[in-house]
Amino acid sequence: MGVPKVAIVGRPNVGKSSLLNWLAGKRISVVDPMSGVTRDRVTYLMHEGDRYFELVDTGGIGIVDLDDLSADIDHQIQVGIEEAAVILFVVDGKTGVTKLDIDVAERLRKLEKPMLMVINKCDSPKLDDDIAEYYRLTNAPVVCTSVKSGRNLDGLLAKVLEMLPSEDDVEQDEGALLSATPELKLAIVGRRNVGKSTFINVLAETDRMIVSEVAGTTRDSVDIHFQLDEKSFIAIDTPGVRKKKSLAGSVEWYGLTRAKRSVRRANVVLMFFNAIDTISRVDKQLVDEIATHHKPCIFVVNKWDLAGDMTTEKWTEYLFHQFASMRHVPIAFITAEQQRNVKKLINLAQTIHKQACIRVSTSKVNTVVRAAIENNPPPHRKNRRPKIFYGTQVSTEPPTIVLKCNDPKLFDPSWKRYLLGVLREQLPFQEVPIRLYMRSRLKREEGMDTSLEDQAESVDVSE
Repeated sequence: MGVPKVAIVGRPNVGKSSLLNWLAGKRISVVDPMSGVTRDRVTYLMHEGDRYFELVDTGGIGIVDLDDLSADIDHQIQVGIEEAAVILFVVDGKTGVTKLDIDVAERLRKLEKPMLMVINKCDSPKLDDDIAEYYRLTNAPVVCTSVKSGRNLDGLLAKVLEMLPSEDDVEQDEGALLSATPELKLAIVGRRNVGKSTFINVLAETDRMIVSEVAGTTRDSVDIHFQLDEKSFIAIDTPGVRKKKSLAGSVEWYGLTRAKRSVRRANVVLMFFNAIDTISRVDKQLVDEIATHHKPCIFVVNKWDLAGDMTTEKWTEYLFHQFASMRHVPIAFITAEQQRNVKKLINLAQTIHKQACIRVSTSKVNTVVRAAIENNPPPHRKNRRPKIFYGTQVSTEPPTIVLKCNDPKLFDPSWKRYLLGVLREQLPFQEVPIRLYMRSRLKREEGMDTSLEDQAESVDVSE
């Protein structure tokens, strides 16, 4: 069995996603008053006491999805139920028993699995006196909780631990593997319908995410663990992004926020494009987000089987024309649905990450800088001569180089772009962003790593 799964099920709007976030102690699932927000299974690994278990948030049973994805959502729910070792049947303690609650109970009654009924939204102990009607739904034990009031979290966790199956021989090893820092975190970003969820399912080797022609199917950023060549990875599937003025409501806005957050916490970002679509304003906004945070990136042109007469050379030229400041970014051409070039893409991502983690000696940095100055000295400005005294790499991911100079304002922007190009060409950072700062020798030295942006002039001219 390995790490047991605890599935959170129930009708829409009983607080399943809030319950997962509450137990996890962080925002994992999107929470919104609109019914049917959760579509895919959202998971989170818990480590309580000496036990590991995985929480699984599922969509609302009985939801009528406006995009006609009800069958797909129900399939994800069923998979979650079948894989679960324990079921948390969640009901709303304020509304009373509904017809959908009864339907959910009928569906769960056929299972021969430990089950706990969680009567949520019991904000006050006074509501506990009115829960008798819920007992007709199931013979399972009952716990009253309130996410809003933070009521009875410890009691719920204790009951879950009590109901878990006996620990087997591999739970600790598998739990430690899942909780360990992965080899790589990959954020999969792009606008709607570029094939991100299909790509995730190929990596996970299962129908982990709903795949549909309906735009905007994925609403959450979902972390998917997968293994390749005995290495552990996390792929972060993000909601497809569209223009801000087109966002339908808070759910899509929150999805956009999650996508941006996923970019920030990833080691490498896979920026997906559809081989049969032109570059859009949304694509440019996402690439700007990646560049702003100096994230190693790969441009991934998906659905290459549909490209027709288009060649890789033409697409490469087109991308570099659209994103002139990102010419260092490697490009991969894949067909996720046919698993074509998927493994090569993951191997390329590992190579990019290794580049971002390289640390170059101070002597090497200074040798390259001196040669660049000798080959093309910075022009005088305001009758003053710009001088660079020395340079050093102060951090990795992204490679960050600080140049000590007499006055950062004396350096012409075009010359700084030239220097950045030389650094990229001569140092082992050909395919990753370089963050370059110029600092006056008169400024104080302390705090360099933690407050560079407050103390230095940024030279983010081509990142």
